[in-house]
Amino acid sequence: MTQTTALPNVVSRDEWLAARKALLAEEKALTRARDARNTTRRELPMVKVEKDYRFTGPEGDVGLAGLFDGRRQLLVYHFMYGPQMDAGCPSCSFLVDNIGHPAHLHARDTSLVLVSRAPFETLRAYQERMGWTVPWYSSAGSDFNFDFHVSFEEDRGPDEYNYAPTEPFTGEGPGTSAFLRDGDDVFHTYSAFARGGDEQLGTYVWLDMTALGRQEDWEEPKGRADGPFMSWVKRHDEY
Repeated sequence: MTQTTALPNVVSRDEWLAARKALLAEEKALTRARDARNTTRRELPMVKVEKDYRFTGPEGDVGLAGLFDGRRQLLVYHFMYGPQMDAGCPSCSFLVDNIGHPAHLHARDTSLVLVSRAPFETLRAYQERMGWTVPWYSSAGSDFNFDFHVSFEEDRGPDEYNYAPTEPFTGEGPGTSAFLRDGDDVFHTYSAFARGGDEQLGTYVWLDMTALGRQEDWEEPKGRADGPFMSWVKRHDEY
């Protein structure tokens, strides 16, 4: 892509201001719609988790309640790293790079952890490579990933909302699940997959403010892309 390909029109400051104000009205409507959508999400019913899922982490074997670390809420990012994979998923790595300081979530009585099916020692080695401190647990030997629709048997491929088509099928898919603890009971309140992760990607939020955007071929206007969805994303030590 050259510097002159499909760039925005050049106009006067007054013309730009008029167009910007028109967009502002759309942005405000989107903010109100997002607030309404979030209200609907908070009002979703919840399901009690009855199965005794087990995980391996730095402190050894723990149950799902142990992932809360004493807090009332838990967010699990289902990181694509299956036992047959040589390294963690690049797009999942991109998302984890965008996670902020945990103190802000902790202030709202909420924990955030990563869960994958690869063995814990494999996860810990990759975590050290990436320089992350987000708690990471292995669900190897558990039905957790399958029950929450982010791991698939060989004869059951993921459906379209679980999986980015530009990545080779590994039997794993990305996603996020939310849980609430009430006394000794744990409840599943929400899950999101694929483009649902956009809201967790601060890099995308910043790029969406620019004239060239994410530079992916699904975006409009055409002519500003250099490849398909997330094809440019690498692990941060591979650029």
